[in-house]
Amino acid sequence: MKRKREVEKEPEMRTATVELSVLAKFKPVDHDASEIPTNQFLSICNLILQFLDKVGPTMTVLRQDIYQNIQRLETMYESDPSMYSNMVEILKKEASEGNARKLTSCSRAFLWLTRSLDFTVSLLQKTKEEPKLRMEQAVEAAYNLTLKPWHGWISSAAYKIALKLVPDSETFANLLMAKDEKHESLVEEIDSFVSQLSPSLEEIHNILRLYRLDRLKSA
Repeated sequence: MKRKREVEKEPEMRTATVELSVLAKFKPVDHDASEIPTNQFLSICNLILQFLDKVGPTMTVLRQDIYQNIQRLETMYESDPSMYSNMVEILKKEASEGNARKLTSCSRAFLWLTRSLDFTVSLLQKTKEEPKLRMEQAVEAAYNLTLKPWHGWISSAAYKIALKLVPDSETFANLLMAKDEKHESLVEEIDSFVSQLSPSLEEIHNILRLYRLDRLKSA
């Protein structure tokens, strides 16, 4: 049992940073000719699910959305990894067919997963830059900045109610840390994660704008 608990307490921020090493390599000159490796992108999104589990029940709505969007893209990828290995090709294909803006499109799933990553980066930055800020305030600030502009009133109301369930900042930090890990190490891992993911997200948003997907709102 002891060994099992140690495995469960692996430093997830460090694991996420390793996964990012592949995603962060693409530096497109021509966004239309860019490559976003689907498998690595989905790996990061799956790690985000683990991160949201640490935040607690307040993120249930977001977690469910992320899970469904991951499932949509994973099903597509597993059906033909060679054909669907590059998200940009998928965006291009759906745009040319006039399907990109449909509710069930892979393009829309990719858009909302990107926004979920925006939320995660914003929340991590808030908790690092303002360590004395209550977790509820950090979550609300990150949500207002990254997701609220694209949500309808039903989703916004659900988040407002759920904010009451977030853990305090100290509990949250302890949940993220590996066994015997120091807080300073966690801060370094957050810095590394954010510094690698942020440039990739900026490029992804440029690509979403190229295909006119960046302004889509929830149904």
